[in-house]
Amino acid sequence: MSYIYHNENPFHNLVGDCVIRAISLANGTNWDTTYLGIISQGYEVKDMPSSNSVWAAYLKKNGFKRYIIPDTCPDCYTIKDFCIDHQNGTYILATGTHVVTVIDGDYYDTWDSGNEVPIYYFKKET
Repeated sequence: MSYIYHNENPFHNLVGDCVIRAISLANGTNWDTTYLGIISQGYEVKDMPSSNSVWAAYLKKNGFKRYIIPDTCPDCYTIKDFCIDHQNGTYILATGTHVVTVIDGDYYDTWDSGNEVPIYYFKKET
């Protein structure tokens, strides 16, 4: 389990695009394709692309299933802990203010977000 720096943004900008970066990596698509897909999803349901329901619907259309993290220790179960418990597979974790990709127990981000507390996650099923 380790942090791996990854910035899918084509200009390597550090902007509020964590959803796009995370989904791009998890889907194996580039930033532009993911951005346009999420914008299209938002247009379809008449909501902003940054809305959790919009990018969640996009993930579901792309073979992901949503799971809730048990509330047994709401402030102590971190992204690092999740990685230890999930050594195989591709996941998108949401903290409420941030989104990060986990692949085979490693987390990919533009900063070390390992101490953040995830609320729910999506697992790539297909």
